[in-house]
Parts: sequence; C-alpha cells; structure tokens
Amino acid sequence: MRRRLYLMRHAAVAYVDGDGNPVRPQTVGITDEGREQAAQAAAALAGVSFDRVITSGLRRALETARIVAPDAEVESWPAFEELRPARLEGYSWHEVEAAFTRAFAGDMTPDRPFLGGETIGSLLDRVVPALEQLVADPGWDTALAVLHGGVNRAILTYALTGQPGFFGDFEQAPACINVIDIGDDRWIVRAVNVVPYDLIHARSRLTTMEELWAQFETFRGQV
Repeated sequence: MRRRLYLMRHAAVAYVDGDGNPVRPQTVGITDEGREQAAQAAAALAGVSFDRVITSGLRRALETARIVAPDAEVESWPAFEELRPARLEGYSWHEVEAAFTRAFAGDMTPDRPFLGGETIGSLLDRVVPALEQLVADPGWDTALAVLHGGVNRAILTYALTGQPGFFGDFEQAPACINVIDIGDDRWIVRAVNVVPYDLIHARSRLTTMEELWAQFETFRGQV
C-alpha cells in the first residue's frame, strides 16, 4: 500500500510593494489573488483528510496551508525553505534579468547558484534528508506539503530518479498541486503542476520566474 503526498507551491505573492519597493522573500505574504488561488486549491482537495500538513515555515507557505487545510495543525520545517538568493546590488540590469529569467534553465549542476546566492547542491543537502525523514515516519498515510518552486523541483526529481538531483524545467505555478505516491519499492508521480484555477494553463506562457521579473521591472534603476 502506497502513501500519498500532495505537494503544493505556495500561492501568488508580490515581491514589490505598492510604492515600487522590493519586499524581502523571508517575510512576503500571499496576495488577494493568491488567497483566491489557495481557496480553489482547497476546493480541489475537499474531502481529502491530511494526517500531516507541512510547510517551510515561511509566511507565504503558512498562509497558503491555512487556507487549504484550515483545521489542520501546520508544521514548520525550515529545511524546506526556498533557495536563498543573494543581494544583487552591483549587478547590471541585464545581469539581474538573466539571473531571473534563466534561474532554472540549462544544466542545473550542484554548484549552480540561485540569483547569485545559495547553490543547488546546498538546497539538495537540506531538502533530501528532510524528505527522507518525513518518509521514514510510518505514522501517516496522506500528507500535504506546501513548499516552494525550487524545493518542489528537488522533491519531484528525487521521486522520479530515487536520488538527489534537480530538473529545472518542472514548472511550478502559484498554488499548484503535485501528487506523489510513495511505496517501499518505488515512488509514483501521479500529477505535476495541476493548477485548479487554470487547468489547461491558458493564463500565461511565462515561467513563474519570468513573471517575477516583470514585477521587478517596475522599479528599474533601483537595483
């Protein structure tokens, strides 16, 4: 009998405030649009009983989880925090644009940094052991994990290959749902990047990082 992990990305956020100033990733919350996205994810998961609800502990993940599973006790696992970017002062505007729009493109080797900061290898060093710790606990059958785009890519890659790795071209839209069944002999990836509010992905052909870059362009010259 396989157990099931519903793996979500947090709902939409705005990394630029109403005055055009950047908001720290460690403190940013979800937007009104994000709350509606999370509500639609909650409707899609209605009737599912979660034995555990896990987040990274970051505000945007916590807020999403509390909408999707309002009656659950929400756990915070800092090992599942998103890739940590560097401060990009001193970079040219074109360098910053390339860092954003190509963040998950190409060969995602362990030494590849995310926005000039944490490397993919560092992410894997904390995410994979935490995932294995969760799986080693036999006390749950169905879990919800509300995490982040980079973290989810690492988990999906592990589910498919059985070893640490990072497939950057797994797109993860805001409040998307992935479905992974976990067995003793094999893991089954049932669904990837299911978006209840946009099932056929008609809303956009941009990646989430390209959409975030569009937000940052509103304060061109302040980097």
